[in-house]
Amino acid sequence: MTVAEPYLVQPAAGVYAYVQPDGGWCLNNAGFVSDGGQTLLVDTAATRRRALALREAVVAAGVPLPRTVVNTHHHGDHTYGNGVFAPGALVLGHENARAEQLAAGHQLELIWPTTDFGAVEIVPPGLTYNDRMTLHVGEVEVRIVHPGVAHTTGDSVVWLPGKGIVFTGDLIFAGGTPFLAMGSLAGSLRALELLRSLDAETVVPGHGPLTDPSAYEATGRYLRYVDELAREGRARGLPPLEVARRAEPGEFAAWREGERLVANLHRAYAELAGEPEGSPLDILAVLADMTALNGGTPILCHA
Repeated sequence: MTVAEPYLVQPAAGVYAYVQPDGGWCLNNAGFVSDGGQTLLVDTAATRRRALALREAVVAAGVPLPRTVVNTHHHGDHTYGNGVFAPGALVLGHENARAEQLAAGHQLELIWPTTDFGAVEIVPPGLTYNDRMTLHVGEVEVRIVHPGVAHTTGDSVVWLPGKGIVFTGDLIFAGGTPFLAMGSLAGSLRALELLRSLDAETVVPGHGPLTDPSAYEATGRYLRYVDELAREGRARGLPPLEVARRAEPGEFAAWREGERLVANLHRAYAELAGEPEGSPLDILAVLADMTALNGGTPILCHA
C-alpha cells in the first residue's frame, strides 16, 4: 500500500499539526506547540520509523525537541512512538490512558503481525491527571481536558484557548468512521458537547486533514445513526453483523473504515443492555465481525 508523505500545517504562530495521510488504520495525526525555547508534543506515531520522521519534523521546524508529550489516549498509533522522545520528554495522559496502555502492551503487533512496527518500547504516561489540567508553553496556555468515556475511557482533548485550536484525538475522524469499541456511544455524544463549548475555530482531528467545528455535526449525525440502527436491530433480535450488512450508509458511504460500523453496533448493543460505558467487549469477536463486513478481507494497517 502506498500512501502520501506526512506534512506539517501551521494553523497559528508556534502551533503545528503533523498530518499523516490517508488517516486510515495506524495513520494518526500528531502536533506540537513551541515558543522557540520549549516544545510540547501531542501524540506520537504507530511505528518507530514514523516516530523518527515526526522527530525530524520537529527539528526541521527549528524548535527544540519536546520536554512534554501529551497522549490523547492509549492506542498504539498515538503512543508507540513515545519511546523515541523519552527519556528527554515526560509523557502525560489521563490516568485511565496509563492503565489502558499498560494493559494493551504490544497489542498492535497482535492485530497486525506482518506490519513492521520496529523496536517499540511501551512508555506509558509518567504523569497522569483525573479531570483537567493546564500547562504553559511560554505564553501559550494549553488546557488538557478529559471528556469522560468516549473513544476510550482515557481520552484527552488538548485545547489552546488563546489560539482557537483544539487537538481532539480520536473523538473526531475527519473523513473517517468513528470507532467506539473501547469507549461509549453515549459518551461520544457528550464529548461533542464539550468540544462545541470550547468554541475552537481550527480542529485537529485524530485522523484526517484539519477541519472546523462542522466535523462535530457530521460526527453527531453518524453517532445518532448508529444509535437508531442499534435500537431497531436489537428490538428485532438481529446480531450487530446482520444489522451492519443491511444498513444503508447514506452520507457516510464515502468515509474511510466503514467496517467500523459493526464494532460501533457492538458497543451500542452493550449500552442498551445496561453495560457500563467503556466496559470491555470481546475484541476478537469485534475484529472478526469487521473482517466479515469488509468482505472477508483482513483490515490493513496503513503504516
